[in-house]
Amino acid sequence: MDENEYRNAYHSLNDNRCVFEKSILTQNCGCQYHQRFNLAEREGVRCTEASAQQHCSQFLNEARRRARFALHLTQIVGNLLPHNKEIQVQKGALLGLAPDLPNLPDTEIDNIHELISRAVAQSEGDLGRFPYERIMSSITHHPTRSRRRRRGKSQSRPTE
Repeated sequence: MDENEYRNAYHSLNDNRCVFEKSILTQNCGCQYHQRFNLAEREGVRCTEASAQQHCSQFLNEARRRARFALHLTQIVGNLLPHNKEIQVQKGALLGLAPDLPNLPDTEIDNIHELISRAVAQSEGDLGRFPYERIMSSITHHPTRSRRRRRGKSQSRPTE
């Protein structure tokens, strides 16, 4: 299956994509509304509740917008970030809403929507009243995954 066919099949199967899909696929985030599915040996995540997906999407878009400076980016085109930076924004923003949790890549978040819903309730539904100073600090200080070495070229050892 070529990449274009995969994308077309993915979008036809997943009409309500979970915006925290990358964080959920790291195996240490979950949500009461997520549902996993497999397509061509890959895994995807859909949201089963449209209103929950809308809350999550609004929060993540605002976190991305505000994180541009922290990530040293001049602009984010179409909400597309490199994979590592997207994970940093998603997980860092969620951990910014839960300051009692350690800001580590393997910190578990059991229910993303519950975390965002609590923040919405505390801010009386006003996204602008979220604790963005703490969220940006969490995004900035969230450690990214270290680069893996490529296999293939083996270092030659001197013969004795």
